[in-house]
Order: sequence, then structure tokens, then C-alpha cells
Amino acid sequence: MSTDKITCLLNWHATPYHLPLFLAEKLNYFEDEGIKVAILEPNNPSDVTEIIGSGKVDLGCKAMIHTIAGKARGFPIKSIGTLLDEPFTGVVYLVSQSGITTDFQSLRGKRIGYVGEFGKIQLDELTRHYGMTPQDYTAVRVGMNVTGAIIRGDIDAGIGLENVQMVELEEWSVQQGRSRDDVQMLRIDELADLGCCCFCSIMFIGNEPFIAKNPEKVSAFMRAVKRGADYMFAQPATAYELFVEMKPHMNSEVNRKIFQRSFRYMSHDLKNVQRDWDKVTKYCKRLEIVDDSFVQNQTNEFLTWTLDAERPAGFVNPTMDTGVLAKCACTAQTAPVPIEA
Repeated sequence: MSTDKITCLLNWHATPYHLPLFLAEKLNYFEDEGIKVAILEPNNPSDVTEIIGSGKVDLGCKAMIHTIAGKARGFPIKSIGTLLDEPFTGVVYLVSQSGITTDFQSLRGKRIGYVGEFGKIQLDELTRHYGMTPQDYTAVRVGMNVTGAIIRGDIDAGIGLENVQMVELEEWSVQQGRSRDDVQMLRIDELADLGCCCFCSIMFIGNEPFIAKNPEKVSAFMRAVKRGADYMFAQPATAYELFVEMKPHMNSEVNRKIFQRSFRYMSHDLKNVQRDWDKVTKYCKRLEIVDDSFVQNQTNEFLTWTLDAERPAGFVNPTMDTGVLAKCACTAQTAPVPIEA
């Protein structure tokens, strides 16, 4: 039995930075474009490129480095736009209990958590960059629960995002009577001299055979998401309340702060940034994920609006008050940070 719905698999469980996608559903923008979309959440984020590449799902979201790696491994996937642009990504740790400092060599002998295999590939390459070997630390695959693994003491540090895992840990630290500054990050882009955090930009990706057969649907999908993004930028607090109606667990101080922190990374025009793709392709060659024959699997052909000029390299918008905390009933006290088993 077939369906005419477009399936879209997220890179992670529903997270505040996915708001434009859910807003397109909530405000019937998909319907206005003549398409139906089923938004799906993964149990294991490492499965996303394979599931989309195999054609079991049509579209989805995934980090740029994984999009490149998936294509290099033979999965027919292509980036059709950008959701989250250059979020700071790195090794997140608690100063008070990890023994880790701003010196990368302080990771020697530590247990470092990672989500999927490419996190370990990045860490292994960095050890060689800093006079160490992969055997000098213990890699622990923790999947989607980096925050909980750090809190429980299962790992000493873990790869995470400044706008997600750091926020979760900062709020937990306050609950423990410590400062938010107890949570720190060794940024991978700085450690690796990349000049940007674009390797972890979150892309909209698609199965290439699906894209080739359904270009009108893909364009319609991106137009609807762009309308969702435009609404979010114009009315962030109102947009977030609509998200809460769809996902009640977003009505927590932690998730509201994740949205506020994520807002500056959200792409305004959803384009694939050529400069970033060039940098990450070069980085993937350095990591030996791809070779010199690799052809970038990205296009802006489905973005039918005027695209913004590229920002200066390394530029990140300042954090702004989106107004989402003003509507939170728990602003006076911090809601407990859930720890997944």
C-alpha cells in the first residue's frame, strides 16, 4: 500500500531548532503548497542517512559532514538547503568534576562520549594533531544522550552543541548550586583550525531518486519551510507557542533557552553556503572520509526566492532575546533537566 505523503526524518528527536519545519505543518503551509508531509523522529541518529539513502524515507535533516560521508559511502543523498547554520560544536565538559582544561592534552586518559562514528573519527584525528594517539583516551558511544551521560558520570566529556547540550548542562549545573560557567567547550573548529563550525550545520537532505522524480514536490516542501522560517524570524515568541501546542514538552525553561540560543544559528534563506561546503569537503578529505574525486552533493535549485549574500567567514549573529522566556511559567525557577536512562 503506497501513500502520497512526503516523509521527512529529523536528525534528532524534535528539538527547538526544528521549529520552521513544524510551523509549516501547524500553519498549513505544506497544504497550501499542495503536499502532505509526515515528520518522523529517529531512535538512532546514525541511521538517518542510510534510511533516506535507501529510499525508505524521502527527505530529512542531517549534519553537513554526515551528508558528505553518506554520499561517499554510496548512499544517494543530496542537500537541498540549510536549517541550522554553523552551530558551535565541540567537546563539552564540567570544569568542577572532569579535570579537563582548555588544553586538548587534558583529554588524555578521559572518557569522551560521541554520538556516531564520525565524532570518533574527528577526535582521533585531533589526537594526532596534538601529539597524542587515539589510545590516549577512551571513546564511549552514547548516542542521543550526551547530557545524561555526563551528568551520571558515565563519561568525562562529550561532543555536543553549544545551543543544545551546553544549555542542558548549564541548567543542571545551576540546580546543583554551581555556576553556568562550570560548563565549557573545546570547540572542534578551533582545535582543527577550520575557520568555521560548518561541518555541523544541519542540512535539509533528500533521497536523490525521489528528488529527481519529484522536483515540484521538493520545491513546494522548501517553500513551505521558508514560510515557516519567515514567520519564526518575524514573530519568534508567537511561533514558539505554536510549537508548544504541537509538542507540549517544549514548554520547559530548558527547551525555551535552547530555542533562544539556537535562534542566531537559524538560516534565513535556507541556502547551501558554497564556502562552507568547500571547507567541509576539504576537512573530509583530511579525515579520509572522501577522496579527490568527490563531487559535492548539494544544490540550491529548489530555493525559488532571492538568496542572501554570503556572510563573512566565521560570522555568527549575536544572541538575542526572542521573548520566549517571558511566556514561560517557570522563569522564576529552573525546571528539572530530564536524564534519559
